Amino acid sequence: MSDLLITLKNIQLQLQSDSGPVHILRGIDLEISRGETVGVIGPSGSGKTSLLMVLAGLEPATGGSVTSVGHDLGVLDEDDLARYRRDHVGIVFQGFHLVPTMTALENVAIPLEFSGQGDAFLRAEQELQAVGLGHRLGHYPGQLSGGEQQRVALARSFVTQPDILLADEPTGSLDQATGHKVLDLMFEMKERIGATLVMVTHASELAARCSRLVRLADGMIEGDHVGGMLDG
Repeated sequence: MSDLLITLKNIQLQLQSDSGPVHILRGIDLEISRGETVGVIGPSGSGKTSLLMVLAGLEPATGGSVTSVGHDLGVLDEDDLARYRRDHVGIVFQGFHLVPTMTALENVAIPLEFSGQGDAFLRAEQELQAVGLGHRLGHYPGQLSGGEQQRVALARSFVTQPDILLADEPTGSLDQATGHKVLDLMFEMKERIGATLVMVTHASELAARCSRLVRLADGMIEGDHVGGMLDG
């Protein structure tokens, strides 16, 4: 692939449980180029979210190697991984993960403040304007609808202009109409900054919007197809 951004080689993830080791990922080989939109699909328990967590540096692989934006994640300590996420990765979760005691503006400014940006609140306001929430800057998450909270989460994930956006069922908590609006915003913002999107989804209509689909089954890649559809 041209302009390769992410390379996973023989990724293994084994976690310990009371009944012994559990093999989550079983030898994942994957290359993703800059600007791709990759949908990760498969049945529950197939390893989809775990794969995102490995890409984010939130769950260290127990075997194999991950190279992302020129960084070998396996050799980075916790501080280095935090900087990798701060500088290169935006994450959108199904459950929003907003700080309830902070306003929308403060939530979006968090990653910029962590990186010492003096214009954090100005840029946060601009990003909230971009997602149609300029009139909600001072509202707390509890005062916002689910769709508005997810738009705040989108603004937060994009405010640093990340190279990679990781999305885990981004519309799973939303009704269909609201979910479509959030998706439209996410794809528009991805194109605006040229980010690479890797998204876990169960929704067929969302998967169809991806330029590439990777299907997992039992911790392994069962299919990898360019074109927004995958047989079987």
